Amino acid sequence: MHATPPVADCTVENCSFNDHSHCNAAGITIGGSQDHASCATFVDIGQSGRLPKVIAEVGACQRAECAFNDHLQCTAAEVHVGPGIDNADCLTYKV
Repeated sequence: MHATPPVADCTVENCSFNDHSHCNAAGITIGGSQDHASCATFVDIGQSGRLPKVIAEVGACQRAECAFNDHLQCTAAEVHVGPGIDNADCLTYKV
């Protein structure tokens, strides 16, 4: 089993889990559609959802075609999340 990579930064300011560019969700899921990876944990409800002193890791990745995906586990050293086609995209995604 691979170690889960940390979410190094998130520049999606309207996500409830964003705390000064740090993701404070317990873990994130990468979802999306073919050839596109998005952060499926993104929540925009205008309410803080962050957990105290937690830095998120990638819990699961549904993008099987990603070069960093090994049996739905992310093998990247770290993951960057930012604005893209969806509200929050996995900027580390690579086919």
